[in-house]
Amino acid sequence: MSTNSVARIGAREARTGDDTAEVRKLSDLLEVSRTLSSTLNLRAALARVLQILEENHRTLSGGIMLLDETTGDLGIEAASGIDLQTARRARYRVGEGITGRVVESGKPVVVPQVSREPLFLNRTGVLKKAGRDEATFICVPITADARTVGALGVALPYEAGVGYDREAKFFGIVASMVGQAVRVHRLIEAERQGLLQENMQLRQELRERYDFRNIIGNSRPMQNVYEQVAQVASTATTVLIRGESGTGKEMIAHAIHYSSPRAEKPFVKVSCGALPESLIESELFGHEAGAFTDARAQKKGRFELAHGGTLFLDEVGEVSLSTQVKLLRVLQEREFERVGGVQPVKIDVRLIAATNKDLESAVRQGAFREDLYYRLNVFSIFLPPLRERRPDILLLADHFVEKYAAAHGKDVRRIATTAIDMLMSYHWPGNVRELENCIERAVLVCDGGVVHGHHLPPTLQTAEVSGTLPRLALERAVESFERDLILDALKTARGNRAKAARLLDATERIVGYKIRKYGIDCNRFKVESHPRLPASVPEES
Repeated sequence: MSTNSVARIGAREARTGDDTAEVRKLSDLLEVSRTLSSTLNLRAALARVLQILEENHRTLSGGIMLLDETTGDLGIEAASGIDLQTARRARYRVGEGITGRVVESGKPVVVPQVSREPLFLNRTGVLKKAGRDEATFICVPITADARTVGALGVALPYEAGVGYDREAKFFGIVASMVGQAVRVHRLIEAERQGLLQENMQLRQELRERYDFRNIIGNSRPMQNVYEQVAQVASTATTVLIRGESGTGKEMIAHAIHYSSPRAEKPFVKVSCGALPESLIESELFGHEAGAFTDARAQKKGRFELAHGGTLFLDEVGEVSLSTQVKLLRVLQEREFERVGGVQPVKIDVRLIAATNKDLESAVRQGAFREDLYYRLNVFSIFLPPLRERRPDILLLADHFVEKYAAAHGKDVRRIATTAIDMLMSYHWPGNVRELENCIERAVLVCDGGVVHGHHLPPTLQTAEVSGTLPRLALERAVESFERDLILDALKTARGNRAKAARLLDATERIVGYKIRKYGIDCNRFKVESHPRLPASVPEES
């Protein structure tokens, strides 16, 4: 065989070997990419990347160092071929040693013989661990968002006269993939921390909003409610809140939860009256996959979602008898089975129930189980209707004026005396909810800074107890409006006729005549009798 033929065969074999090496490198890069994208555990992914390099590229050791954003130092996040605990104790400053200079410059460095390089600090003891006196060290920068955030360093067996340009480029590609993984991880971590901070802030706002000391109302019936809430909040006792619709039962339930040791845990609400009977069991207790036609996957019920916290069953009197049986078992055994399941699920939940129904009558009629009634009625709190706490009407009305004036961008500051009289004389069948709706409407239609009687809904204006008529002649309407204006002026002037006349741009004689005509008592305005509510007090609904 000629010399040329031998040379061609040797060249062909060399090319074949190079092609095989390149294919192996591509395969390794694919595996590195899959590893970095398959988990959110960054340290575990980085450790696996170093393991791939050790298995397929004969690395004696490897380390991935990242900048600590707090201290500015470099710390080892993952290592192979060396003791991880020892490696993590090793710290580098930017510009210190080979690794520090790579991070500082953003350029790769190849050290053919580490024993001849004084900048190679060997703080991890890689040579001693490998049982060698010599090695080649390659360090490449890790970049993210166009800045260097760390470095990848690997130690290879020393071979005299070997070039490492291809290896440096290969490790550079690996470092680039690691940089993207670090960037994604930091974005996810920043978002997670933001969500945690937002969650803590919202929980704090809820706790402040539903602090029972901030619930509006100073009347004696409400003072009794506050005392009861304070007594039961710190316990795990089942509470039954009773009262007419619109009295604020849900707000009291919130106040109990956020004043209890379970305040950091979930508060889950279920409106039993709003759920059809066919769905309420699944909503309360959850279901297993295949339990019914649309149950394609397992679903947790409200009891499971409230584990460790509080479950609020609103309108509990609307629950069907079949569901009452399961509800009774949960209260007794603190466990249940999901719909279609057989395994018991244990829970730690505090139950607060509310109803506007006469449960005693429902028990007598057989519509509500007597044993469940006694399980729920451990600690009962009765919320008085608004008509039985009239001293609170003005406090609530003032608060709602302030709230909706701010919400709708209106400069409404107070309520006229005639409107106050109408609010105080109305019987409020819808309680606080009806009062809030009335004030919101009045603020919307009000064209000045004062809510007058004619701004209130017709239900108040035409009510028999308000003393108004459904129809007024023009003269009577003018007189009524004139009387309102004089009353407002006297209230502002604290009963001073001269000052009231100046406010109305009229003479004191004319104002005095009108006062006598309408039988207005100026002495009632000598002292302000209706305190304003602080803006920081939250609503009651």
